[in-house]
Amino acid sequence: MDLLKMAEGNTPKKPKKYSFLFKFLSLLSVVRGYNIAIIVLAQYLAAIFIFSPEKPLKEILFNLDLYFIVLATVCVIAAGYIINNFYDSKKDKINKPIKSKIDNIVGQKTKLNIYFLLNIIGVSFAFLVSWRAALFFSVYIFLIWLYSHKLKKYPLTGLFSAAILAILPFFVIFIYYKNFSTIIFTHAAFLFFVLMIRELTKDLENIKGDIVQNYQTIPIKYGEYFTKLLITILVVFTLDPIYFLWKYPEIGLMKYYFYFVGIVFTLFLFLLWKANSKKDYVILHNIIKLIIIIGVMSLMLIDTSVIIQRILRV
Repeated sequence: MDLLKMAEGNTPKKPKKYSFLFKFLSLLSVVRGYNIAIIVLAQYLAAIFIFSPEKPLKEILFNLDLYFIVLATVCVIAAGYIINNFYDSKKDKINKPIKSKIDNIVGQKTKLNIYFLLNIIGVSFAFLVSWRAALFFSVYIFLIWLYSHKLKKYPLTGLFSAAILAILPFFVIFIYYKNFSTIIFTHAAFLFFVLMIRELTKDLENIKGDIVQNYQTIPIKYGEYFTKLLITILVVFTLDPIYFLWKYPEIGLMKYYFYFVGIVFTLFLFLLWKANSKKDYVILHNIIKLIIIIGVMSLMLIDTSVIIQRILRV
């Protein structure tokens, strides 16, 4: 179905009038500004402490190419949240009724226009770096649309594509710095498993709305018991990259983050097998968010012995 026709069909006939501030806050809710802020922070911390630990801080923070890559990421991910919200508007009315009301302060046509504008701006920023970066973000835009429109409706494709799309913003930084160390791949493996756990937990949380929209997610097709079993297996899988990361002295004090993860995942699994309501799954989803946010902040613990020297070298 044509996107503009869908927008017309999803827009109320007599929308209420809201101030610019309300509309701005609504749009900020749609694009999940807090998530984008975490991604930007993660990109810069990864660049500083993982991808280029030998470079002075000033050289990284004032690197124009990195700045444009981050801006392109912000624009494209914000656009991705908009198109995802566009396709999930009916589902969100069931799963997230309060947030849905806030999101719908801005009309669907307006959201769609902003979606196209953000993608154009994002690719333009990427083009300032190189045509390869522009191509990467163009493909990324297409994959986000494909996920929102088709892939997320099916069990395995929805799970894997969501995790892959979430990790790609770090992949572009990885390509830019051409750092192909084993420790980076191990970090990526750990993050990939955590993101899949998050997606499965979200599917359990949103099961009612997914049924209405005829999404064939893993909980709907295979049941809650199987989904909990799969989450448990993925938690066990995280132990493998954690074990290898412990062996690297380069992770510094970040090893204590992984001790923390082990304790939290133990609590998470205990609560998971007791969970039987949406409220329970929301708590579990928030626990995974906490693991990810603290993981981003703990990147600063990798290089504690030389942080002062790097700051002095600016």
